Amino acid sequence: MDLGFTPDEERFRARLRAWLADSVPPGWRSPSFWAGIPEADAFELRREWERLRHRAGFAGISLPREYGGYGGTPGMQAIHDEESARARVPHSVNQIGLTFLVPTVMAVGTDEQKREIIPPLLRNDVIWCQGFSEPGAGSDLAALRTTGVLDGDEFVVTGQKVWTTNAAHGDRIFTLVRTEPGSQRHHGLSMLLVDMRQDGVEARPLRQMSGVSEFGEVFFTDARVKVADCLGGAGNGWATAMLLLSFERGASGLAQYTAFRRQFDEIVAAAPPGRLDDPVLRQRLAQRIVDLECLRYHAMHVLTQVEQGEELGAGSSLTKLQWSQTHQQLWETFDDLLGPEATLARPRPGTDLRAMHREAMWSRSVTIWGGSSQIQRNIVAERVLGLPR
Repeated sequence: MDLGFTPDEERFRARLRAWLADSVPPGWRSPSFWAGIPEADAFELRREWERLRHRAGFAGISLPREYGGYGGTPGMQAIHDEESARARVPHSVNQIGLTFLVPTVMAVGTDEQKREIIPPLLRNDVIWCQGFSEPGAGSDLAALRTTGVLDGDEFVVTGQKVWTTNAAHGDRIFTLVRTEPGSQRHHGLSMLLVDMRQDGVEARPLRQMSGVSEFGEVFFTDARVKVADCLGGAGNGWATAMLLLSFERGASGLAQYTAFRRQFDEIVAAAPPGRLDDPVLRQRLAQRIVDLECLRYHAMHVLTQVEQGEELGAGSSLTKLQWSQTHQQLWETFDDLLGPEATLARPRPGTDLRAMHREAMWSRSVTIWGGSSQIQRNIVAERVLGLPR
């Protein structure tokens, strides 16, 4: 495991850190900023700022320049994510596309798909969302029933997706569809790239308990998709989806570590007077520090694997399991430390917990989406440790 970065990568860090210091509005550094503005306004602010970042040359760090990227190393990408988290840069409005779709397109997409998909995505001209889960196919994704019937050079898609991130803002969706009649389970699936602005596609927002509508449900009624807009080849949807999920689950955790470590400090700072003197609570806080440092070392291990060209495979489930459990336990400690005050927006003068409330509620979901912790443990047990089913 390599715990350091090359001189070129550290010079990149210095340039990026200086640009972020000049470009991120000071007000954004307040934890309560985003909690205090309407969701639609927040989306547009984030979208315009990311366009500014693209014009500055800090988009698609590890992507080739021919597709609008920076042409950097995986280490530079990790540094970019880490420094962005440190500077309180908000999550990308195109995070689904950047993290999952782009590396999948680079791995299995055609040259035409790379040229068509990646540059507009980096400019945020096209917002992508992901359509995997269905009302009867959540963790058991192979049970999906959305169909795509071949009609000439197009698939006609009918069905429903749910828990679709970015559904309300999405221009296009990459979605898993059953394209071979009579097929079952993992067979006969295809990854289709669907235009959401056409007739026959309806997106309905789902409001979460945090008050935001990050998710939605999507209905397809005879929506049409060109055969050329099938990613990874017709009938290869399951393999393409597993490749895509490996990027989701195996992404470097340095940005997560940086954000979670800052959240830890904010939780401690919000503690009511006298609570930090409780030896049981101090022990829980110490355990959270241990968990966070383990996350950092694992992130460096994964980054080393990526730089050496190794396939993450089933081992990527370890990353998903570790960071999601660490995040959830951190915010359980928030409840323990603040006690009844954890339920109040402003429990004391000068204390604003609105952003913390949103993060705490969000933390309940992270062990479910992207493959539940129970599923991840089964994968690790069977495919990493070699245990029987």
